[in-house]
Amino acid sequence: MSEGTMQRRVQRDDDQRPQRAGRAKRRGRALVGVAAVPVMLIAAGCSSDSGSGDDAKQSSESAASASASPSPTVRAAVYDTLPEPCGMLAKKTLEDLVPKGTKGKEGPSDDTATRANCSWSSLDNNGVKGSQFRWLNVSLLRFDSDVTRGAGDERAREYYAKQVEDAQAVADAKNTKAEPVSGTGDEATLIRYDLKKKEGSFKQQTVVTRVENVVITLDYNGAGLAGDKTPDADDLAKAATKAAKEAVGAVTETKGAADGDAATDGASSSAPSSASPSAEKG
Repeated sequence: MSEGTMQRRVQRDDDQRPQRAGRAKRRGRALVGVAAVPVMLIAAGCSSDSGSGDDAKQSSESAASASASPSPTVRAAVYDTLPEPCGMLAKKTLEDLVPKGTKGKEGPSDDTATRANCSWSSLDNNGVKGSQFRWLNVSLLRFDSDVTRGAGDERAREYYAKQVEDAQAVADAKNTKAEPVSGTGDEATLIRYDLKKKEGSFKQQTVVTRVENVVITLDYNGAGLAGDKTPDADDLAKAATKAAKEAVGAVTETKGAADGDAATDGASSSAPSSASPSAEKG
């Protein structure tokens, strides 16, 4: 190879060396850029995971807050039982209202702590002068407190109002009157009317009373049969009101009895044992 030819090849190599160096530099920058892509993706992934964790934490805190919210409550009913229906009235009271029928007949009930009633019937036969008829019935209905239906006394108040309304809407009743009764439970109403039947003319007295969550409905009527005179409506009303007050007293006594039983049970459970375990071992 001639000297001129060698010089030209060297010169070409010299001319091409900067170009190769430039291409290598550009490839290096490209590789650096490619290497940076995974780093950015990793960083983006970490940022995304951090947001998901915050959302999960917020959801957990919200759920905990919801579970910690208080459940709905309703005030407890005062009375949780009823008195024995045929034992509510004193013997003297029964002798005045139903002199010939002081032994009551208890009505059927599937839960006597919630619903109870007793009735008495009296027929005083005076022979050719006729006879005096009396009928007495006492019904009790107790309402428990319920979160969905309300407090027991509120439910009893609604039932009380309905009983008063129904007593004034008896078919064929005449001279119907309603008046409040004081000193008998939390609220009481006396409904009076006349009712003509084939047996005679009946004087009806109905006393509806509410004491806290218990409603008492007392029905008392009288008639003179077979020609005997019709009883005085005012006398019947006084007797019915007296009996209603006694029935209220019987209901309130159940609360005192329950409190006394609770106190006795508490005293029994807190009383020290007569012998300690170590003494028993000895």
